Amino acid sequence: MSDFSHLDDRGQARMVDVGGKEVSARRAVAEARVTMDGTVRGRLFDGSLPKGDAVAIVRVAAIQGAKRTSDLVPLCHPLPLDAVTVEIEETDEGARIVVAATVSARTGVEMEAITGAAIGAIALYDMIKGLDRSAEIGPVRLLEKSGGKSGTWTRD
Repeated sequence: MSDFSHLDDRGQARMVDVGGKEVSARRAVAEARVTMDGTVRGRLFDGSLPKGDAVAIVRVAAIQGAKRTSDLVPLCHPLPLDAVTVEIEETDEGARIVVAATVSARTGVEMEAITGAAIGAIALYDMIKGLDRSAEIGPVRLLEKSGGKSGTWTRD
């Protein structure tokens, strides 16, 4: 079981002890995509949705999601985030939410970026569901990470 950092020698879940690791600057970027009807996409980006400015709501939700990650992911360390940025861009299929999170800490910030992107996508679905219940979320995925012992990783 020792190959899994979140399991102890008896196979029980545990929070990894990062106390002995060096503090380093860390950054992670994740994305979530939301596919929707073209008319709804147009209304999202021209600001004419019945629920109001969805782009602003998505941005705030994504930041809040990143900040609350350790409350949602059981074995995730709470991190004092230095910054969270959110970009919402129009795609041919709908919208792409890109979240970048940075921290100076002993553990990575990938979960915060991923959670921020996912929560942003869920908030977007909530803003458009009255017009397009068939909207879909996904993929939600890590795009890049840097810092720490494992260094830099970028999705191909």
